This record gives sequence, structure tokens and C-alpha cells, in this order.
Amino acid sequence: MSYPPPPPNDPYGNQAPPPPPYGGAPYGGAGAYGAPAVNYANWGQRVGAYLIDGIIVAPFSILASVLGQGTDENGLPTVNAFYWIFLLLALVVQGYNRWFQAGKTGQSWGKKALGITLVDANTGQPIGAGKAFLRDLAHFIDAIICYIGFLFPLWDAKRQTLADKIVSTVVTR
Repeated sequence: MSYPPPPPNDPYGNQAPPPPPYGGAPYGGAGAYGAPAVNYANWGQRVGAYLIDGIIVAPFSILASVLGQGTDENGLPTVNAFYWIFLLLALVVQGYNRWFQAGKTGQSWGKKALGITLVDANTGQPIGAGKAFLRDLAHFIDAIICYIGFLFPLWDAKRQTLADKIVSTVVTR
């Protein structure tokens, strides 16, 4: 296929544009596939979930304190079986909720109520009970430095606490 000859030069000095190349201009290639944007949970949602989880365990701790303490014949403080029973129940409920449930599904009861999920920062998958337990242990570091570690999500790009950074986790919406 041939193109018609270009029109004569413009008498005012401008040249006519060249003919288009054969087949027209090609379309641009497909863009690279990027990972979907991650919507990190805000600080208020994280605190709210933590408070809900705490409210669930609080009755067991309160009952351990109220029913489990007494005094001996000399008036010295002592603890009885109720203390250990309710303390163990508090630990079981805490362990199931924050370590087993959150590790398996990414959501403790508090996180589920607020629609947020704990996932591995690299894979986006739930982290497992062991890593969830280590994360809770790492929260001691958040607390040791005057609780500043818990405030990190206010200015961190991924809204992570120090514990999240240590075990490589994020909380998403």
C-alpha cells in the first residue's frame, strides 16, 4: 500500500507534516502488575480491638483477685484455689483468643468486631499461633520504653508497633 504524495509546500514557509508510518502508531505495552494497595488499620481500630480483647479476659482476672485472696490466722495475705483457677481460665481465654484464634484466622475477637486482621508483612497470610505468641511477648518492648512502641502506628508508614516490626506483621482493614 502506498501513500498519496505529500501536499505541496505551504506558500507561507511551513512544510506539510510527513505521512503516518505504516500501520499507524502502536499501542503501548501492558503495564506491570503491581501488588494491590494495602489498607492498614488505623491506631484507633487497633486500640479498640485490644480493649475488646481485654474486656473479655477482665472478668476472670477480677474474679481471681476478689475470690482468690484472703488472709491467714495472722492477718497476712494469702491466695486460695479460686485465685489459681480463675487465673488459669484468664490465661486459657487469652491464649485461645489472641494466640490460637488470631494466629489461625488473623483475627482475635476484638479484631473481628472491628474488621481488622493481623497478617504476615511479607506474605499477607495469618501468622500462626507461635508467631502470635511471640508478637505478644514482643509487646513488652513496646511497653518498656514508656509505652512509646504502642504509639508507633501514629507515624509509621505501615502503622506497625515495634512488636510488629520485630516479628514482621501488619494489621490491615
